[in-house]
Amino acid sequence: MYGFYDECLRKYGSVNVWRYCTEIFDYLALAAVIDNKIFCVHGGLSPSIGTMDEIRALDRKQEVPHDGAMCDLMWSDPDEIQGWSVSPRGAGYLFGSDIVEKFNRENNVELICRAHQLVMEGYKSMFNETLVTVWSAPNYCYRCGNVAAILELDENLTKFYKIFEAAPQEARGAPAKKQVPDYFL
Repeated sequence: MYGFYDECLRKYGSVNVWRYCTEIFDYLALAAVIDNKIFCVHGGLSPSIGTMDEIRALDRKQEVPHDGAMCDLMWSDPDEIQGWSVSPRGAGYLFGSDIVEKFNRENNVELICRAHQLVMEGYKSMFNETLVTVWSAPNYCYRCGNVAAILELDENLTKFYKIFEAAPQEARGAPAKKQVPDYFL
């Protein structure tokens, strides 16, 4: 999302693409569960949420509020602490290995997979591999120099990380106006 407004305006000459995408975001799932073993979420955990049933009960069809459980699921981050701490980002919380262990045990999951933190190596496992951050934006904001990753799972949920770099500058560019679909205008 960071820079997405400016990128849409630059590439398409209109903010309509940005507007339509942000409207759609309000309907996307807050989390997903893979084979009842891997909990996938953008940010992390919330002190207001103990079970996946509580997440299912949230009214997702709204813009993410500035505080509360939905905000926490979107913006919280793991840290080398015990318990909960206020996030320096101004939204969500920091949470430690004890919080991850309790959530995983109470929900009978083995792994929390998340994305909301720049990881220079593309992915980072924490807390005895009970949480992983997978970052899929190479050379974030065109200046961080990081690689990115995609987590692939086989039928046995064996993890494979595919690492990739940003496309070369000459491969990026604004599409010709005639290539923009009518529904984005």
